[in-house]
Amino acid sequence: MAKDNVKIPARVIAAVVATGLLSFCGVIVETAMNVSFPKLMAEFNVTTNVVQWMTSIYLLIVAIIVPLSALLKRAFRTKPLFLTAVTFFIVGAVTDALAPSFPLLLLGRLIQGIGTGISLPLTFNIIMEQVPRQRIGLMMGFGNLITGIAPAIGPTFGGIIVSSLGWRWIFYTLLPVLIVALLLGSWGIQQKSATTRQHFDVLSCLLIAVMFTGLVYGFSNLAALPLLSWQVGGAILAGLVAMGLLSWRSLVITTPILDLHLLANHRFAGHVLIFFLTQMCSLGFAFLLPNYIQLVNHNTALVAGLVVMPAGFCGAILAPIGGRLLDTYGPKKPILAGALLMTVAILVFTTCSRAMGNLTIMIVYMFYMAGMGSLMGTIMTSALASLPRDKQAQGNAILNTLQQFAGSMGTSLVAMIVAKSQVGVGKSAAATALGTQHAFVLMFVFAFIIAGTAIRFVPRQLK
Repeated sequence: MAKDNVKIPARVIAAVVATGLLSFCGVIVETAMNVSFPKLMAEFNVTTNVVQWMTSIYLLIVAIIVPLSALLKRAFRTKPLFLTAVTFFIVGAVTDALAPSFPLLLLGRLIQGIGTGISLPLTFNIIMEQVPRQRIGLMMGFGNLITGIAPAIGPTFGGIIVSSLGWRWIFYTLLPVLIVALLLGSWGIQQKSATTRQHFDVLSCLLIAVMFTGLVYGFSNLAALPLLSWQVGGAILAGLVAMGLLSWRSLVITTPILDLHLLANHRFAGHVLIFFLTQMCSLGFAFLLPNYIQLVNHNTALVAGLVVMPAGFCGAILAPIGGRLLDTYGPKKPILAGALLMTVAILVFTTCSRAMGNLTIMIVYMFYMAGMGSLMGTIMTSALASLPRDKQAQGNAILNTLQQFAGSMGTSLVAMIVAKSQVGVGKSAAATALGTQHAFVLMFVFAFIIAGTAIRFVPRQLK
């Protein structure tokens, strides 16, 4: 059958949209709330490195839940998992909308993270399992498009809501989208694989929680506290010890939560590194630019949202285009093109970040997001294609775990760098601009590694 005549069943499309909408809701809250951080800092009297936990706590919980995805896929039917995820997300959104204090606001984000952690891997498991091979690249791009729209409209949406109704309405407006996801998923999600009784390794789950919590908490406190304090050095050490123990346990038990044996596949490991560093850069941008526009350029949250909106649309549009290019030409060309665009954009930001006008930010960020959009879905597809089919759910669990952890670490690192520059001088424009430049230097190093790794490990054609 010709490739152009291969059809994707309507129920599969509905299932991908339904699960993708939950990720969409998570990202839109993340990007919309980034715009409102200055408001939250004033209302709840918290600092830069504290307010960033609105993003970090969500990504941290997702990173803890996602490793269980391969086990959950084998042990439970897909539709009940999805319904559980929607329920958690709705409860978390209502909690945040009504939260009278910052700790309760974090609790709501934590609950939302549980919902997203359950649902996020479902999108890509459904695609890899139920979409015809000739259309996998396109559908992976489509899945990333659903999520990619959120950064495009999130800052503007957040700016409008914060300026007119108040930040709490960001959460109220999610409820209709969640109802749509619930209806589509109830109709479209089908069970294609058999479920089996699974052994749940409690120790590995605890080690994952300690590892992620220790590392993120330690780096987030680095700006305000000494390295040798227990909140910084102690937390980072606990995270590293847990990482070592988890790696050892995952290699010696029969059914690990995360099958780290897959990283012995050098091609897969190279894709994982690209994926991890790209996510760190992208979440770093989501924190840095809205705050720069408000604190350095002295604009409103609405203006900040409008400035970054075109770039978000570039990233969303390039996601399915990158997938289509993969289906036609193989993964290497779209991935290298995306890495090149990202690297050039970050270099420009690094050079100009002490005095960037809003127009400069908008144009350069469009180039970055175009590159990132063409790369993310394509690198996932190419990574999973490098594994045997029976290992792809585990590969998906590794990628999605690292995606959330990288986002959390990326936000924590750039917030720490900016906060370090603000120590002793407050949140002045000059200090924020200097801290932003330092963060861009780190991101440029990441982009250089991404490009070099893509040249070395990305194949010209899928297997």
